[in-house]
Amino acid sequence: MSETLAGKTIFITGGSRGIGRAIALRAARDGAQVVVAAKTSKPHPKLEGTIHTVAEEIEAAGGKALPLQVDIRDEERIRAAVDETMNQFGGIDILVNNASAINLTGTLETPMKRFDLMFSVNVRGTFATSQACLPALFAADNPHILNLSPPLNMSPKWFKDHTAYTMSKYGMSMCVLGMAAEFADDGVAVNGLWPKTVIDTVALRMLGGMVDPKNCRKPDIMADAAHHILTRDSREYTGQILIDEDVLREAGTSDFSPYAVEPSGSLMPDLFID
Repeated sequence: MSETLAGKTIFITGGSRGIGRAIALRAARDGAQVVVAAKTSKPHPKLEGTIHTVAEEIEAAGGKALPLQVDIRDEERIRAAVDETMNQFGGIDILVNNASAINLTGTLETPMKRFDLMFSVNVRGTFATSQACLPALFAADNPHILNLSPPLNMSPKWFKDHTAYTMSKYGMSMCVLGMAAEFADDGVAVNGLWPKTVIDTVALRMLGGMVDPKNCRKPDIMADAAHHILTRDSREYTGQILIDEDVLREAGTSDFSPYAVEPSGSLMPDLFID
Protein backbone atom coordinates (compact mmCIF):
# COMPACT_ATOMS: atom_id res chain seq x y z
CA MET A 1 0.00 0.00 0.00
CA SER A 2 1.03 3.62 -0.55
CA GLU A 3 2.47 5.43 2.47
CA THR A 4 0.67 8.61 1.50
CA LEU A 5 -2.92 9.80 1.64
CA ALA A 6 -2.49 11.96 -1.45
CA GLY A 7 -5.70 12.13 -3.43
CA LYS A 8 -7.71 10.29 -0.77
CA THR A 9 -11.01 11.71 0.49
CA ILE A 10 -11.32 11.61 4.25
CA PHE A 11 -14.57 12.30 6.11
CA ILE A 12 -13.78 13.34 9.71
CA THR A 13 -16.45 13.95 12.33
CA GLY A 14 -15.72 16.49 15.04
CA GLY A 15 -12.84 17.81 12.96
CA SER A 16 -12.98 21.45 14.03
CA ARG A 17 -10.49 21.10 16.89
CA GLY A 18 -8.31 18.74 18.91
CA ILE A 19 -7.44 15.29 17.63
CA GLY A 20 -9.82 15.52 14.66
CA ARG A 21 -8.13 18.71 13.50
CA ALA A 22 -4.67 17.15 13.92
CA ILE A 23 -5.66 14.10 11.83
CA ALA A 24 -7.10 16.42 9.17
CA LEU A 25 -3.93 18.50 8.95
CA ARG A 26 -1.68 15.42 8.80
CA ALA A 27 -3.71 14.12 5.86
CA ALA A 28 -3.68 17.56 4.24
CA ARG A 29 0.13 17.60 4.22
CA ASP A 30 -0.06 14.54 1.97
CA GLY A 31 -2.47 16.34 -0.37
CA ALA A 32 -5.65 14.65 0.80
CA GLN A 33 -9.19 15.92 0.37
CA VAL A 34 -10.68 16.42 3.82
CA VAL A 35 -14.31 16.82 4.82
CA VAL A 36 -14.51 18.66 8.13
CA ALA A 37 -17.88 17.52 9.47
CA ALA A 38 -18.56 19.20 12.79
CA LYS A 39 -21.12 21.34 14.59
CA THR A 40 -19.08 24.51 15.05
CA SER A 41 -19.51 26.84 12.09
CA LYS A 42 -19.27 30.10 14.07
CA PRO A 43 -16.67 30.99 16.72
CA HIS A 44 -17.46 29.56 20.14
CA PRO A 45 -16.94 31.85 23.16
CA LYS A 46 -14.87 29.21 24.99
CA LEU A 47 -13.65 26.79 22.32
CA GLU A 48 -11.25 27.74 19.57
CA GLY A 49 -11.70 26.45 16.03
CA THR A 50 -14.54 26.16 13.54
CA ILE A 51 -15.08 24.06 10.43
CA HIS A 52 -14.02 27.11 8.41
CA THR A 53 -10.78 27.87 10.27
CA VAL A 54 -9.70 24.23 9.97
CA ALA A 55 -10.64 24.24 6.27
CA GLU A 56 -8.32 27.21 5.79
CA GLU A 57 -5.54 25.36 7.61
CA ILE A 58 -6.09 22.28 5.44
CA GLU A 59 -5.79 24.32 2.26
CA ALA A 60 -2.68 26.06 3.57
CA ALA A 61 -1.12 22.66 4.37
CA GLY A 62 -1.59 21.46 0.80
CA GLY A 63 -4.91 19.65 0.96
CA LYS A 64 -8.41 20.37 -0.26
CA ALA A 65 -11.18 21.04 2.23
CA LEU A 66 -14.93 20.79 2.40
CA PRO A 67 -16.30 22.30 5.63
CA LEU A 68 -19.75 20.94 6.45
CA GLN A 69 -21.83 21.78 9.50
CA VAL A 70 -23.00 18.39 10.76
CA ASP A 71 -24.57 17.25 14.01
CA ILE A 72 -24.09 13.48 13.93
CA ARG A 73 -27.20 13.03 16.06
CA ASP A 74 -29.15 13.90 12.89
CA GLU A 75 -28.96 11.00 10.44
CA GLU A 76 -30.62 13.00 7.66
CA ARG A 77 -27.91 15.66 7.93
CA ILE A 78 -25.23 12.96 7.89
CA ARG A 79 -26.64 11.51 4.67
CA ALA A 80 -26.87 14.97 3.11
CA ALA A 81 -23.24 15.61 4.05
CA VAL A 82 -22.22 12.33 2.43
CA ASP A 83 -24.08 13.37 -0.72
CA GLU A 84 -22.30 16.75 -0.70
CA THR A 85 -18.98 14.96 -0.32
CA MET A 86 -19.73 12.67 -3.25
CA ASN A 87 -20.72 15.64 -5.40
CA GLN A 88 -17.57 17.56 -4.46
CA PHE A 89 -14.93 14.82 -4.47
CA GLY A 90 -16.57 11.85 -6.19
CA GLY A 91 -16.07 9.33 -3.42
CA ILE A 92 -15.03 8.60 0.15
CA ASP A 93 -11.94 6.56 0.97
CA ILE A 94 -11.74 6.98 4.74
CA LEU A 95 -14.12 7.72 7.60
CA VAL A 96 -12.74 8.89 10.94
CA ASN A 97 -15.34 8.69 13.71
CA ASN A 98 -13.76 11.24 16.03
CA ALA A 99 -16.76 13.19 17.37
CA SER A 100 -17.44 12.33 20.98
CA ALA A 101 -19.19 13.58 24.12
CA ILE A 102 -17.68 13.15 27.57
CA ASN A 103 -19.13 13.41 31.07
CA LEU A 104 -17.08 11.77 33.81
CA THR A 105 -19.75 11.46 36.47
CA GLY A 106 -21.15 8.68 38.61
CA THR A 107 -24.55 7.13 38.15
CA LEU A 108 -26.39 9.42 40.59
CA GLU A 109 -24.65 12.52 39.23
CA THR A 110 -25.37 11.86 35.54
CA PRO A 111 -28.49 13.66 34.29
CA MET A 112 -30.33 11.62 31.68
CA LYS A 113 -29.85 14.52 29.28
CA ARG A 114 -26.07 13.96 29.51
CA PHE A 115 -26.52 10.18 29.27
CA ASP A 116 -28.58 10.62 26.10
CA LEU A 117 -26.01 13.03 24.63
CA MET A 118 -23.15 10.56 25.11
CA PHE A 119 -25.08 7.66 23.63
CA SER A 120 -26.48 9.78 20.78
CA VAL A 121 -23.04 11.06 19.77
CA ASN A 122 -20.65 8.28 20.73
CA VAL A 123 -22.63 5.14 19.88
CA ARG A 124 -25.52 6.17 17.65
CA GLY A 125 -23.54 8.87 15.82
CA THR A 126 -20.67 6.51 15.07
CA PHE A 127 -23.07 3.83 13.85
CA ALA A 128 -25.12 6.26 11.74
CA THR A 129 -22.09 7.91 10.12
CA SER A 130 -20.54 4.53 9.34
CA GLN A 131 -23.82 3.34 7.84
CA ALA A 132 -24.08 6.45 5.65
CA CYS A 133 -20.47 6.26 4.40
CA LEU A 134 -20.26 2.52 3.77
CA PRO A 135 -21.79 2.50 0.26
CA ALA A 136 -19.10 4.96 -0.85
CA LEU A 137 -16.37 3.05 0.99
CA PHE A 138 -17.29 -0.15 -0.85
CA ALA A 139 -16.18 1.55 -4.08
CA ALA A 140 -12.84 2.79 -2.70
CA ASP A 141 -9.48 1.12 -3.41
CA ASN A 142 -8.31 0.93 0.22
CA PRO A 143 -11.28 1.84 2.42
CA HIS A 144 -10.88 2.45 6.13
CA ILE A 145 -13.09 3.35 9.08
CA LEU A 146 -11.21 4.51 12.17
CA ASN A 147 -13.06 5.00 15.46
CA LEU A 148 -11.35 6.93 18.23
CA SER A 149 -12.36 4.46 20.88
CA PRO A 150 -10.66 2.53 23.68
CA PRO A 151 -9.59 -1.04 24.26
CA LEU A 152 -12.40 -3.08 25.79
CA ASN A 153 -10.90 -3.33 29.25
CA MET A 154 -13.58 -4.92 31.40
CA SER A 155 -11.97 -4.18 34.75
CA PRO A 156 -14.68 -2.75 37.06
CA LYS A 157 -12.41 0.18 37.88
CA TRP A 158 -13.08 1.64 34.43
CA PHE A 159 -16.84 1.60 35.05
CA LYS A 160 -16.92 2.51 38.73
CA ASP A 161 -16.63 6.30 38.48
CA HIS A 162 -18.30 6.98 35.12
CA THR A 163 -20.41 4.02 34.04
CA ALA A 164 -22.39 5.94 31.41
CA TYR A 165 -19.33 7.38 29.66
CA THR A 166 -17.53 4.04 29.68
CA MET A 167 -20.50 2.23 28.17
CA SER A 168 -20.81 4.85 25.43
CA LYS A 169 -17.14 4.70 24.45
CA TYR A 170 -17.11 0.91 24.60
CA GLY A 171 -20.09 1.03 22.24
CA MET A 172 -17.81 2.68 19.67
CA SER A 173 -15.25 -0.09 20.19
CA MET A 174 -17.92 -2.74 19.73
CA CYS A 175 -18.74 -1.11 16.41
CA VAL A 176 -15.11 -1.79 15.47
CA LEU A 177 -15.36 -5.49 16.31
CA GLY A 178 -18.72 -6.00 14.67
CA MET A 179 -18.24 -3.99 11.50
CA ALA A 180 -14.70 -5.29 10.91
CA ALA A 181 -16.08 -8.82 10.80
CA GLU A 182 -19.20 -7.84 8.90
CA PHE A 183 -17.36 -6.03 6.10
CA ALA A 184 -14.13 -8.04 5.93
CA ASP A 185 -15.16 -9.67 2.66
CA ASP A 186 -15.87 -6.23 1.22
CA GLY A 187 -12.32 -5.11 2.01
CA VAL A 188 -13.34 -2.34 4.40
CA ALA A 189 -10.97 -2.05 7.34
CA VAL A 190 -12.51 -1.00 10.65
CA ASN A 191 -10.12 -0.23 13.50
CA GLY A 192 -10.07 1.67 16.77
CA LEU A 193 -7.35 4.02 18.03
CA TRP A 194 -6.79 5.26 21.57
CA PRO A 195 -4.02 7.29 23.23
CA LYS A 196 -1.69 5.71 25.76
CA THR A 197 -1.46 9.01 27.62
CA VAL A 198 -3.93 11.84 28.07
CA ILE A 199 -3.95 14.20 25.08
CA ASP A 200 -4.00 17.96 25.62
CA THR A 201 -7.13 19.24 23.87
CA VAL A 202 -9.60 22.07 24.39
CA ALA A 203 -12.20 19.50 25.43
CA LEU A 204 -9.87 18.24 28.15
CA ARG A 205 -9.35 21.75 29.48
CA MET A 206 -13.11 22.21 29.60
CA LEU A 207 -13.30 19.42 32.19
CA GLY A 208 -12.21 21.88 34.84
CA GLY A 209 -8.51 21.22 35.30
CA MET A 210 -8.82 17.49 36.02
CA VAL A 211 -5.48 16.96 34.24
CA ASP A 212 -2.53 19.37 33.99
CA PRO A 213 -1.54 19.87 30.32
CA LYS A 214 2.08 19.40 31.42
CA ASN A 215 1.24 15.72 31.97
CA CYS A 216 -0.17 15.29 28.46
CA ARG A 217 0.94 14.70 24.91
CA LYS A 218 0.00 16.78 21.89
CA PRO A 219 -2.73 15.62 19.46
CA ASP A 220 0.01 15.12 16.84
CA ILE A 221 0.82 11.64 18.20
CA MET A 222 -2.73 10.49 17.44
CA ALA A 223 -2.56 12.07 13.99
CA ASP A 224 0.69 10.28 13.14
CA ALA A 225 -0.65 6.97 14.45
CA ALA A 226 -3.88 7.40 12.48
CA HIS A 227 -1.86 8.13 9.35
CA HIS A 228 0.05 4.88 9.75
CA ILE A 229 -3.17 2.90 10.17
CA LEU A 230 -4.96 4.55 7.27
CA THR A 231 -2.15 3.84 4.81
CA ARG A 232 -2.12 0.10 5.60
CA ASP A 233 -3.80 -2.52 3.42
CA SER A 234 -7.45 -2.52 4.43
CA ARG A 235 -7.80 -6.24 3.75
CA GLU A 236 -4.96 -7.15 6.09
CA TYR A 237 -5.13 -4.56 8.88
CA THR A 238 -8.59 -4.60 10.40
CA GLY A 239 -10.56 -5.46 13.52
CA GLN A 240 -7.96 -4.05 15.90
CA ILE A 241 -8.24 -1.58 18.74
CA LEU A 242 -4.82 0.04 18.72
CA ILE A 243 -2.82 2.27 21.05
CA ASP A 244 -1.06 5.27 19.49
CA GLU A 245 2.38 4.58 20.94
CA ASP A 246 2.26 0.90 19.95
CA VAL A 247 1.33 1.80 16.37
CA LEU A 248 4.21 4.25 16.07
CA ARG A 249 6.71 1.86 17.65
CA GLU A 250 5.72 -0.69 15.02
CA ALA A 251 6.31 1.99 12.40
CA GLY A 252 9.83 2.61 13.70
CA THR A 253 9.42 5.53 16.11
CA SER A 254 11.54 5.26 19.26
CA ASP A 255 11.70 8.87 20.51
CA PHE A 256 8.34 10.13 21.74
CA SER A 257 9.63 13.24 23.52
CA PRO A 258 8.60 15.63 20.70
CA TYR A 259 4.97 14.70 21.36
CA ALA A 260 5.07 15.79 25.00
CA VAL A 261 3.52 19.13 25.93
CA GLU A 262 6.25 19.49 28.54
CA PRO A 263 9.27 17.21 27.89
CA SER A 264 10.14 17.11 31.59
CA GLY A 265 6.55 16.41 32.64
CA SER A 266 5.31 13.09 34.01
CA LEU A 267 2.89 11.62 31.49
CA MET A 268 -0.52 10.56 32.75
CA PRO A 269 -2.02 7.35 31.34
CA ASP A 270 -5.37 7.82 29.63
CA LEU A 271 -8.58 6.18 30.75
CA PHE A 272 -8.88 2.44 30.05
CA ILE A 273 -5.08 2.00 29.96
CA ASP A 274 -3.60 -0.22 32.69
